[in-house]
Amino acid sequence: MPDRTHSRPTTTCQTDAPFLGRGLADLAEQAVSCTPDSCGATATAVLASDAGGCGDGDRTTAATHPDLSALVSVQLRSGEGPILAALDTGRPAGADDLLYDRRWPRFRASALDAGVRSSAALPFACDGLTVTISVYGLRPGSLEKAAQGTTELLGDLTTESLARDRLYRAALVQVDQLDAALRARPVVDQACGIVMYVLGCDADHAFDLLRRLSQRTNRKLTELAGNVVRTRGRGLEKDLIELGR
Repeated sequence: MPDRTHSRPTTTCQTDAPFLGRGLADLAEQAVSCTPDSCGATATAVLASDAGGCGDGDRTTAATHPDLSALVSVQLRSGEGPILAALDTGRPAGADDLLYDRRWPRFRASALDAGVRSSAALPFACDGLTVTISVYGLRPGSLEKAAQGTTELLGDLTTESLARDRLYRAALVQVDQLDAALRARPVVDQACGIVMYVLGCDADHAFDLLRRLSQRTNRKLTELAGNVVRTRGRGLEKDLIELGR
């Protein structure tokens, strides 16, 4: 099972949001069906490795009802509630009856306004991804114990699957970037050779000149190198000589 040790995560990688959103939506729906006495559920994902505050826009959340999504938002904005308590301790946290439990006043007020009397949040962590499942009840009662069964197992397995899929997608991006770099390398080498011939400099100096010219003209290095190769360096002599000084 994934390691549950956890320090408070901070922000969500926005490029992962659509992918995470689909997985979290399925997780929330299954959590409701697996937790007796619950009326709805939310699932929230954040990345422990990112920098910045865990604000309302810095996470990916799915909910079985719009009112429950608002309860997640008020917790993340105010920094209080069962989700934050579960993330801080790495253990389940909840309230058996919010009518009398006053630990989280802002969350409590919003929950009671939505008709929610009980709540429980379960945290799961794997490979830098932290997911919380929160279940909610319209009546008082211990949802925390009810959720620590099939729902807990479901959260473990889903978090592990989402984390591995996210790492796989990141690896594919790196492969594409390396492939693009390898395909661009011959063009850059040819451009360096032309600069070496024009200025009579060595390879390191030629590459440095191209890099600086790329920054000055706000053009990609590969695009600039391609232009140098096509024109054999004609029209760039003045800029190259000026940079060479």
